[in-house]
Amino acid sequence: MNETLLIKHAVGGRTFVDSAKQSVSYEVEHAADQWQFTVHTPKHPAIEEILKWKQELNVFIFRTYDDGRPTLKIWYSVAADTVRYDAVGQKLIFSAVSCIEYIPNEFGYKM
Repeated sequence: MNETLLIKHAVGGRTFVDSAKQSVSYEVEHAADQWQFTVHTPKHPAIEEILKWKQELNVFIFRTYDDGRPTLKIWYSVAADTVRYDAVGQKLIFSAVSCIEYIPNEFGYKM
């Protein structure tokens, strides 16, 4: 299985972090109806944009399976008041309060 983390601006759709294109590692821990994200990255201009737009973030994890199962997309709702950057530890930290899992090719409009 492969995972890709995306942190995007909700309104404009700009991508701030894409773990498939940038060298970042991350952890997600689930406890007490929240998901705690830790993204290990040096500070760069996109981090400033994330902090600026923390009220409007979309966070996704795409899971691609080696056994032929369809890609699973997980969409997290970020709690804006939890978004911060730890300059000493070089990590972006935030929490999500909900998530929606779905298979993108099974989601669509029917006419």
